[in-house]
Amino acid sequence: MKVVAEEKIKTLLTRAVSEVIIRDHLEAALKSGKKLRIKLGIDPTAPDIHFGHAVSLLKLRQFQELGHQAVLIIGDFTARIGDPTGRMEARQALSSQTIKSNLKNYLKQIGKIIDIGKTEIHYNNKWFGKMGAQEFYNLTSSVTVQQVMKRDDFRKRIENNHDIAISEMMYPLFQGYDSVMIRADVELGGEDQKVNLLMGRRVQRAHDMPEQDVLTTRLIEGTDGSKKMSKSSNNYIGVAEKSDVMFGKIMSIPDSLILKYFEALTMVPDSEIEKIGLKLKSGENPKNIKMQLAGEIVKIYHGEKKAEKAALEFERVFSKKEFPDKIATVILSDEGRNILNLLSEMLLVKSKSEARRLILENAVKLDGKIINDPRAKISIKKDAILQVGKKRFVKIKIK
Repeated sequence: MKVVAEEKIKTLLTRAVSEVIIRDHLEAALKSGKKLRIKLGIDPTAPDIHFGHAVSLLKLRQFQELGHQAVLIIGDFTARIGDPTGRMEARQALSSQTIKSNLKNYLKQIGKIIDIGKTEIHYNNKWFGKMGAQEFYNLTSSVTVQQVMKRDDFRKRIENNHDIAISEMMYPLFQGYDSVMIRADVELGGEDQKVNLLMGRRVQRAHDMPEQDVLTTRLIEGTDGSKKMSKSSNNYIGVAEKSDVMFGKIMSIPDSLILKYFEALTMVPDSEIEKIGLKLKSGENPKNIKMQLAGEIVKIYHGEKKAEKAALEFERVFSKKEFPDKIATVILSDEGRNILNLLSEMLLVKSKSEARRLILENAVKLDGKIINDPRAKISIKKDAILQVGKKRFVKIKIK
């Protein structure tokens, strides 16, 4: 039993982990049998939880499975400011109404990953909304402006003559104070959050508390294979996406991300992932491995049956070049349309410039036939299926 626990601790501290501060201290605490308080904070700046968030949430789940207390901070106060990490300009301030709307399905989505019933949940407006001037003064006295300005993102903004709001400078302090309020032993976050997480140690120290250990998780690239997964880059996969959509998006990632996604987003044992890596090196078709990856991930959020069904649907549509079983239907009053206008009306593209680009890339088909002329006028005399790329379909009917 002890061997199993030590193996789980090793996985906890290494898998999809960028850095642990302080590694020896945290490892000793984990082996001591003490029940630790593990903090993870998430700001509801958007309504969707995506796989980028899931990396740290899955790490929190691992702590839960070892018997530790998960503490989730919902930043309904800090979301008003927005984390300045990695940004070259200030976020637009969010209203209380927007934050409330974003929170509507937050816990339901997070509950797909961690055990919400065993999680301690706090909303940080509870303490920041009541913070008095003296408390605020004490908080700001725990750190200097020079320490805050050491951040790369702030320095780059100054070099490029971009403004930095005082509220943005306060953000790491607010996050650190969350750790004081819930007496965190460990705080989790993405590797780009390191400065904010270390601030928690400083603020705890100023409040005569033991300093939390910090565990940062690796960032994952989105479906484009280059940028960090995010809503703003439109390269994310949401945890609430339908099983077939989720499966298809995972299948669209570059082959270079397969092992990273296995490590960061699945619960497949490390030993099995090593074997998968060897298969890829030996020349096995990456598509087969990616099918396994998609199945494992979809299973977490939708269950095994829906994962199997999504795999069959993917094979039918993309490998056998058939159409999906379920396609949205649109009824038109006349037969003739310019292809650019048609794509826009069907909401299959964001703009006519995108439609033109996709047409020139041979990514637009009508009943399986490629349309490669942006000036083409489409005449539809019966039911027809319009396809954009590999995932977007609409059935057109004429009155």
